[in-house]
Amino acid sequence: MDLVLTEEEVLIRDSAAEVLAQQSASAEVRRVLERHAGYDAALWQTMAGKLGWCGLSVPEHAGGAGLGATALALLMEQMGRRLACVPYFGTAVLAAQALTQCLGAGSESEAVVRWLARIAAGETRATLALARTAPFEAANADVLPITAQKTAEGYCLDGTLSAVVDGVMADLLLVPARVGDELALFAIDTTQPGVSRKPLPTLDATRPFACIELDAGNVAYEACLAQGDMVRHALTRTAWFASLALAAEQLGGAQQCLDLTLAYTSERVQFGRTIASFQAVKHRCAEMLVAVEAARSAVLGAAAAWDAAQGAPTATEFAEIAVAKSSANDALRYCAQEAIQLHGGVGFTWEYDPQLYFKRAQASGALFGSTPGLLGWLADLVIGRHTLPEGAHA
Repeated sequence: MDLVLTEEEVLIRDSAAEVLAQQSASAEVRRVLERHAGYDAALWQTMAGKLGWCGLSVPEHAGGAGLGATALALLMEQMGRRLACVPYFGTAVLAAQALTQCLGAGSESEAVVRWLARIAAGETRATLALARTAPFEAANADVLPITAQKTAEGYCLDGTLSAVVDGVMADLLLVPARVGDELALFAIDTTQPGVSRKPLPTLDATRPFACIELDAGNVAYEACLAQGDMVRHALTRTAWFASLALAAEQLGGAQQCLDLTLAYTSERVQFGRTIASFQAVKHRCAEMLVAVEAARSAVLGAAAAWDAAQGAPTATEFAEIAVAKSSANDALRYCAQEAIQLHGGVGFTWEYDPQLYFKRAQASGALFGSTPGLLGWLADLVIGRHTLPEGAHA
């Protein structure tokens, strides 16, 4: 497969690297964590309002740029390098992709296009409230904690979402719920009565989670965006797409761990010479580089395969994403722990950055597919132990 980037993709990658290096540098990330609970409003305004990054993968007829997974992966890589404290993953990946999938499946709800346009314009922060984040479990109706009852005025939603990505800042919640024996996807305004949000203490403070309780009373019929198999397919494809985007973000974190380590070992002097000159240190840095490049190959390959599928992913595309996410899980975890070790006695301290990436590695490694879970799913797929994912073609 040809993995040569287009001129437009290179421009996105380079401009993202420049903007984030200036506005999401280490000192700024720490300031946001200490004073603003992990939300950088100024950076979000730049990304969503001025640069239009939220519309990157939104279809053109809904107000977006209509670009593919490769462009988004390049952007997510740069965000992972800088630990950008913005609700981009929830808004531009989870919510935007779920709405796009509903649109592609033929949803007749005008609200789908309207919400997509608001996301693309940077006017709405949103997220998709999934009960299980493993991509092969996302459409399992048996584990959905939210139920919806049809009433004379609309629907009544009830239940608790224990951990919602970017749920603290979201203006819009996309909530999958059980309506009798069917699945349905609802758009819930977080300011309406009956929606209660509680920020959760997390290991990785750069990505806030929230516990959300819904006792929403009646919501209008128009709040139901899609029902039935359309929702099942949309949730599955969105979860796999999110797994790919998160893998790209992890790749960026692994690259930054390597860069931080190379910079530190080139300056730290021991026994009259920089420690970067010791062969043992060179070998460990080389192992980090191998892990990063292996993950980059897997991530870009999976993104290119997703784009080539043109909205109709097969089992092959899902399998490539599983490989990419497991590779990125391992790369970030390994590079973060090596960065701590090669920084010596200061590696784990608050004043140095490796500990931030180690926390991100631990949290992201369990989100949208852990390595054991993904490899187990791949093994089952190969031996035919389970059926194809919802929304996949043979």
